[in-house]
Amino acid sequence: MEAIELLEIVSRGEDGKHQLKANFTNVDSLASEMVAFSNSGGGQIFIGVNDDGTRSGLTSADIDRLNQLISNAASQSVRPPINPSTENITLDDGIVMVVTILDGISKPYMDNNGAVWVKSGADKRKVTSREEIQRMFQVAGLIHGDEIPANGLTISDLDIDYFRSFFQKAFGESLESQDLPLDKLLENMNLTKDGNLNIAGALLFAQRPQFRLPVFIVKAVSYPGNDIHETEYIDSQDFSGKLADVYQKTLGFIINNLRNVQGDRSVNTLGLPEIPKIALEELLTNALIHRDYFISAPIRVFIFSDRVEIISPGHLPNNLTVENIKTGNSNIRNPILASFATKILPYRGLGNGVRRALKEYPDIDLLDDKASNLFKVVIKRR
Repeated sequence: MEAIELLEIVSRGEDGKHQLKANFTNVDSLASEMVAFSNSGGGQIFIGVNDDGTRSGLTSADIDRLNQLISNAASQSVRPPINPSTENITLDDGIVMVVTILDGISKPYMDNNGAVWVKSGADKRKVTSREEIQRMFQVAGLIHGDEIPANGLTISDLDIDYFRSFFQKAFGESLESQDLPLDKLLENMNLTKDGNLNIAGALLFAQRPQFRLPVFIVKAVSYPGNDIHETEYIDSQDFSGKLADVYQKTLGFIINNLRNVQGDRSVNTLGLPEIPKIALEELLTNALIHRDYFISAPIRVFIFSDRVEIISPGHLPNNLTVENIKTGNSNIRNPILASFATKILPYRGLGNGVRRALKEYPDIDLLDDKASNLFKVVIKRR
């Protein structure tokens, strides 16, 4: 970094990527700053600069001491350890040390006290809510929303006839012919733990999952115009139950509220939905399988005169982008659901769902809203 670049950054003051510090003497204070940057996209600490931008400057003795302090903090007071880089910039009034911390690849990082810090504007804050910590573990691939316990649902809540039919169809063997008892079989299939259904097991095979998981449903509304109206609507329904039933009911709702078009078909035929059914199948399946189950909110389906919107809780995971998924890239947020969906829903698990939908019907916009933590599919009506 050149001196002129350093002075330009300092003149702008602190922000979410740049921290100004006159000096450090406490290893825990330094570690918490490192943790916050590692959890929040990385950044730089300028040591030898006061909060107001004036430079206190560092001596050679300061540099030697700080190098040791930084090394100790990064290796012993940040968990897991990190590897910051340092650069010393000589100015007229002393030396400024620039400490660069990269965005961590093993989030969440924490200090020696087990505290998880993240950047909050130019400052930092301690993460205390369970939901936020869970989401950080989710991003790191250490936990998945579909594997957490399903709030009191046990094997006794299983729809055993439905599961028996699924097992026979999926594996070509009867449930009764298995050597394992039912509880062990379900655990081996990653649907239970210690006799309790997880989110995947409940949504796939419980008799009435909505009694314990009331927010994991689909809320669908059809409006007469192009905007949401509080009291005027054509149709409004909530869909709950097993995932396969929710899928079929929601798909039926959308198709029933669309127009049929004749195209080149005979006037004596019913015509086809104005939006191809295969596109709706792919997009709805993706919403059910890939939504964020750490977020207590339903999937919403809105049908307007000029468009259909499918809104899923949770923005795209990790570094996945809209352009990525258009070309077939994927990042499976709920691996248990995804593995069973290939046997229950029109889902192939190859990352091609969005691409197939766009091929069938290009008038689709995909919006990854990180601020609102949701993913929206907008299908334009002809």
